[in-house]
Amino acid sequence: MNIEVRPETEAERSAVFDLNVAAFPSPAEAKLVDSLRRSAEPYISLVATNGPDIVGHIMFTPVTLDAFSELKLMGLAPMAVSPALQRSGIGTMLVNAGLEQCRERGIGAITVLGHAEYYPRFGFRPASEWGIECEYDVPDDVFMLLELSPGYLKDCKGTIRFHAAFADV
Repeated sequence: MNIEVRPETEAERSAVFDLNVAAFPSPAEAKLVDSLRRSAEPYISLVATNGPDIVGHIMFTPVTLDAFSELKLMGLAPMAVSPALQRSGIGTMLVNAGLEQCRERGIGAITVLGHAEYYPRFGFRPASEWGIECEYDVPDDVFMLLELSPGYLKDCKGTIRFHAAFADV
């Protein structure tokens, strides 16, 4: 395999939709990606390719923390890897490339609602360590944050709010 991670192009949107349908139990995440492209600004959408094939996708969109509207925060979601290629390092490549894109854009912290065993390898920790909660009722260990700028969330407590499109998932 020769995996390349790069920004998604408009011509690849159909393939990204199909990948998300294949990677998740329902088409909800695929529809979420389409909705976020139309309504979330700014966003980061990266693909992993193996030759001409789209084998992975990751998206980052803005989130807010209650009264701290000046903070530059992003949420990582969704991420999909072709079912046949899961556990081959493509997800790791996507996350690392996405975090780098966020750093380059001056994003101070990233949140993720995901697997408690997977995301800590990138430095994500439970958001409760900062006194930050998720707007959704989820277990503490799956709602995590990563400060890209150390101390960025110092003295910031409250609830993270996702784009309205997430309510449909």
